Formats: sequence, C-alpha cells, structure tokens
Amino acid sequence: MPPTVTDRRIVEELFRAMQAGSAGEEAMMALFAADAVFIEPFSGVPMTHRGHAAIRESFRELAREPPPDMRLVLDRLDLDGPLLRAEWTCTSPVFSSPMRGHDLFTIQAGKITRLEFVVTEMPPMPPHGGH
Repeated sequence: MPPTVTDRRIVEELFRAMQAGSAGEEAMMALFAADAVFIEPFSGVPMTHRGHAAIRESFRELAREPPPDMRLVLDRLDLDGPLLRAEWTCTSPVFSSPMRGHDLFTIQAGKITRLEFVVTEMPPMPPHGGH
C-alpha cells in the first residue's frame, strides 16, 4: 500500500524546509506534533529529542554550519509496516561521496509524532574548522 497523499506532502514539506536551512525552521516545526520525538545520529551516537523546544534546538545545531551548496533529495518513500520510510541522498561539494540514509516517520492526525534519521553511508568529513 503506498503512502497517503497527505503523508507524502508532509515528508516532502519537511525535506524542503530542511533544504532551506534556518529559513525553513518555522515551516519545519509546524509539521511536528507538540510532543513529537526526534532521533538523530549526528553527534556519533543516537540522540533523542522530545517536544518542540528540544527538536527546534537540535535542528538549529544541524543548521548552524551546513555544508555549502547542500542538496537533499528524497529518493523513495514507502510504507514500512506502520512507519513511513523515506530514503534520501545528501550531496555537497565538500563531501567526497554522497551521504545516504533513510528517515522513519510516524505521522498521526497530519503531524509528525516520531522521526528517526538513519545514516547508512557517511562520506569522510574534512577536518572541522578547515574552511
């Protein structure tokens, strides 16, 4: 069974807001339920953020030093049991190869209640601060 039109729209809107960086913050936050859970691996270990304030802060951290000319592409969207699975590719001139992964969404009543980022291919990163 394919994702609903509404669920696809929510995922696509999230990707557009993330691509926009800090300019997309309000649009992105409007997609989350007030008590949503966001799990991300970018500090090296999975971190769980609960509620709007914590989710907003985690995205601000991610947007603080975005890779230049970052491009985030939704490659595929499928239902995986009760979850939506969004496969993506992220590219930037500073990456030696694309970053790839998938996000697992739980969407209820038109809002994201749980989102987990899973990175499956991480390009070697340049040394921090080497601008």
